[in-house]
Formats: sequence, C-alpha cells, structure tokens
Amino acid sequence: MTNRTDDDIEVEVSSPVCSMHEADDAYMGYASKNELIAFLNELLEAERAGARATLESAPIAGSYRIAELLRTIQRDETRWCAMLAGHIKALGEVPSRRVGVFYGKAMAIGGLGDRITFLNRGQRWVVRKLREMLPRVRNDQLHADLYEMLRSHEGNITLVNDLVASISEG
Repeated sequence: MTNRTDDDIEVEVSSPVCSMHEADDAYMGYASKNELIAFLNELLEAERAGARATLESAPIAGSYRIAELLRTIQRDETRWCAMLAGHIKALGEVPSRRVGVFYGKAMAIGGLGDRITFLNRGQRWVVRKLREMLPRVRNDQLHADLYEMLRSHEGNITLVNDLVASISEG
C-alpha cells in the first residue's frame, strides 16, 4: 500500500444514488395504472354479472341449501363490486356501470344445476385472472384486497363443489 499525497487525484468509488424508486411501475414489471384500471373494471363487470345471476337464481332454487348458498355467493359478489369500485375511484377513474356478458349467458341456462355449474366456472375464471395479476400489483392495499377476493372465490368454489357432491350422493 502506498501513502496518499495531496497531489493524488481523488477517485469516487461509490455508485450513484439508486433511482429505482422513481421508475415507472410498468418498467419494474408491475401493471401500469391503465392496465390496473382495465383489469379492475373487467372484474367489476364480471362480479356484477355474478351478483345479479345469483340474486335472480336463489328464489327459484327449490332447496333451502342451494338458495342459501346462492345468497351467500351473491353477498360476496356484491362486496367485491364495492371493493373494486373503491379502488378504481382511488386511481382517479370512474368505475364501469356495465354488467358483464356472463350474466346473460348464465341466465340463458334453464336448469338450475347447470346454471350453478356455470356460475362456478365463472368463479374459477376470476381465480385464474387474480392469480395472473396479483404478482404485478404494486399497491399493498389493492394487493391485499385482491388476495382476499381470490381466497373468497376459492372458498365459494369449494362450497359449490361440496354441495353438488352431497346432492349427487344423497
């Protein structure tokens, strides 16, 4: 090691300040604001369709267990509609007021058993969409709410599957 003298040139050896926190979400691999808004509106329309289809299907169930399950899912769908609309508003946008095409497809199915099976497919669609998007959601509160929505839909799928199995056995 040599002794340093006043004539030596000072060399900066540290890295410049990291500015990654200033990088755009999309650059960092997260969903952009526009992508999130489109996703949340797509889910909102689907949840609204599911809420409406279960609300209109419960009174014709003929079985207390089936009607109660449909009402439970309907309340859940309504809860998620409010959560999604709240996050869309928090992002500075107006939530969609449309009902997803899922509603018309579900209501066109005449047999309640087939309609419930279709409704469960809709629940699985939401689960798939949430699993795809969750790793790309940077906002902690939105991530937590969407994760809770995912778990709720997985629970509803299990409830429907269990009910269908018990009816098949009974």
